[in-house]
Amino acid sequence: METIQHFFSNLYRFDELIRWGGYFVLVIIVFAETGLLAGFFLPGDSLLVTAGLIAAVDGPVHIVWLNLFLSLAAVAGDTTGYWIGYYVGPRIFNREDSFFFHKNHLLRTQKFYDKYGAKTIVLARFVPIVRTFAPTVAGVGKMEYKRFLSYNVIGGISWVMSMTLAGYFLGQWVPHIEKQIHWVILVVIVLSFIPIIRELLVSKSEKRSKEVL
Repeated sequence: METIQHFFSNLYRFDELIRWGGYFVLVIIVFAETGLLAGFFLPGDSLLVTAGLIAAVDGPVHIVWLNLFLSLAAVAGDTTGYWIGYYVGPRIFNREDSFFFHKNHLLRTQKFYDKYGAKTIVLARFVPIVRTFAPTVAGVGKMEYKRFLSYNVIGGISWVMSMTLAGYFLGQWVPHIEKQIHWVILVVIVLSFIPIIRELLVSKSEKRSKEVL
């Protein structure tokens, strides 16, 4: 019980969380955030960048093992999400909203999928919330698994390595950056939500255009 309390109390204190839980807690978060519908509120981009930064300043994690473990967790997470959607099917769109599930997130992901097709599996990796629901939507749509898996592997590895290496090289090139880690996290969070804000603005603009017509 004490371990769970410690986990949630430090969930958004990324540097402390990583130093406390190391690879294990990072793998659990990445797996849940990418594969379990209830994981949409968990940190993604900012956590990976922070992990890379900590690896650069002689932290408790090494960049090579970090990329290996988290890439596997990301691929396994999306695979789990796919099979959840595959077996539950369209009924998942009829679920009532709760703290751990919001139908609007699923519908927004469906629109994202309608726009970008199978590439969504790769692109969604870089969009918070959407990446949690994208594999499930692919499963609901009965996307061929071999095709899904190829996009899953490419997207998972690209996402993990781009984020962790961004943090790693930032830690290597900027002296004492770890002392300003809260600013780094804030910038990453703002940048990661730009695609969502853009999609919302485009959606509202299209809706207004239809109303005018």
